[in-house]
Amino acid sequence: MSTARSFGIGIVGIALGVALGAFIFSDRGSSVDKAAPAPVEKPLKWKMGSAYPGAVVQIGSLGKELTQKIDRISGGMFKIRFYEPGALVPSTGLFDAVSQGSIEAAWSTPGYWFGKNSAFAMFSSVPFGPAAGEYFAWYYYGGGKALMDALYKPHNLKSVICTTIAPEASGWFRKEIKSLDDLKGLRMRFFGLGGRVMQKLGVSTQLLHAKEIYPALETNAIDATEFSMPAIDLKLGFYQIAKHYYFPGWHQQSTLLELLINRDVWSKLSDKRKAQIEVACGDNVREGLAQGEAIQFAALNELKAKGVILHRWPPEILAAMRKAWDQVVIEERAKNPDFEKVWTSYAGFRENYRIWRDLGYLKHE
Repeated sequence: MSTARSFGIGIVGIALGVALGAFIFSDRGSSVDKAAPAPVEKPLKWKMGSAYPGAVVQIGSLGKELTQKIDRISGGMFKIRFYEPGALVPSTGLFDAVSQGSIEAAWSTPGYWFGKNSAFAMFSSVPFGPAAGEYFAWYYYGGGKALMDALYKPHNLKSVICTTIAPEASGWFRKEIKSLDDLKGLRMRFFGLGGRVMQKLGVSTQLLHAKEIYPALETNAIDATEFSMPAIDLKLGFYQIAKHYYFPGWHQQSTLLELLINRDVWSKLSDKRKAQIEVACGDNVREGLAQGEAIQFAALNELKAKGVILHRWPPEILAAMRKAWDQVVIEERAKNPDFEKVWTSYAGFRENYRIWRDLGYLKHE
């Protein structure tokens, strides 16, 4: 074979090889390009009953804002409709309505389910408990979240913590409280575990929802009330009846609110949908923290201008409240295994956290 002919055959072979390689590469590339696209999310619509009126700043307004955030994040493909208290079911019936699947979700706080299990209150607010940073540290990194999930699971519920608010006030009273004897016999609206403390001090407590409190004060059905922070209490008008406003809110230094979801509904959501809820709730936590701290001083100044007298509990009364709280803890741990389990985790984390809190933060008092 001549050299020229061999050279020609070689060139042809190389050309065929390159062409074949290009074909194979192109074919593989096209197979990648033709891979099945991600499934298109179908539009989703939920009903969300609220335990708080939407017009009430933070505890109500952040529930409405949550629905707007999820709408924006999803590009309008995931819509949650906010329903005012009682529009779908009474506020006290939200737990069962979501559990049974009558509605997909509720905007509330775990402390409202104290009657179902006292351990729920540990994920709402804890008397003489932590500020928000420490509370979230335990919840996300100290085992709290897993414990809460286990508590809700038997009820076919999934809870996503969806905001937090600033420390609350301790209560509104018609008369100045000068001693523990002045508390005895009072009828008072009180929330969660703090209500158990007040009972030990001789106060008769009941849990009323936001819209029920003012009429109860006005008709003398109750003598005193606590509800929330100054910016919220101002709007509800308690100052028109009770002029003595007490601090600090020893019973609610931080309060967590939740998006409560039917667990079957949650399990059917795509990871994308779950992430949309989690991201929106995370932003609500940020907003709750920042807004809650920013709006209190103006409210306090306005309340003072309306004749409200601001008080701090004297050390001896706070000490008595703390002693009563320690008794409540002993009782709940003894009678409720769920409370015991949660308390052990919570208290253990706080004890370990103490070294950081004592070294890292300024002491203001």
